[in-house]
Amino acid sequence: MTRAVLIGLGSNRGDKKANLQRALFEIEQRKLGCVAAKSGLWRTEPKGMADEEDFFNAAVLLETELSAEELLKELLAIEEELGRVRGPGSGPEPRTLDLDILFFGNERIERPGLHVPHPRVHERRFTLAPLSEIAPDFFHPLLKKTLGALLGELTDRSRVERLEESW
Repeated sequence: MTRAVLIGLGSNRGDKKANLQRALFEIEQRKLGCVAAKSGLWRTEPKGMADEEDFFNAAVLLETELSAEELLKELLAIEEELGRVRGPGSGPEPRTLDLDILFFGNERIERPGLHVPHPRVHERRFTLAPLSEIAPDFFHPLLKKTLGALLGELTDRSRVERLEESW
């Protein structure tokens, strides 16, 4: 069964744009699914990290036949291959690449290391802005609102700007 999956991409180390481009290339090369849409490139301030570089963020809509676990395994492998080193804590940290499954169709998944829909997606401008660009009418299965509506209601006022350049 094919599912529509929304994936968030982020980078704030090295050549951030190239990191996101390479991640998208790897998703396509590994045949994880069909990239049906991709957002523009967004520059966002780092949340919860003092004195860090801005992030570049984006989102893609992937149509896949993989299970959530299979997809997560592949995304984590891409992160690692592109230099992601996970720190000992679970808090925010700088990263060359971050790939998150934000929505997996309308499914709710609660397993160690995999929580879908992402539990804080509705609180974060840096995820909702790119998501709303490609899927404003996607319905959050738990909150019963569209991504566009959630973005409009957001109280997070962090700096998020869409860049003119493509990726």
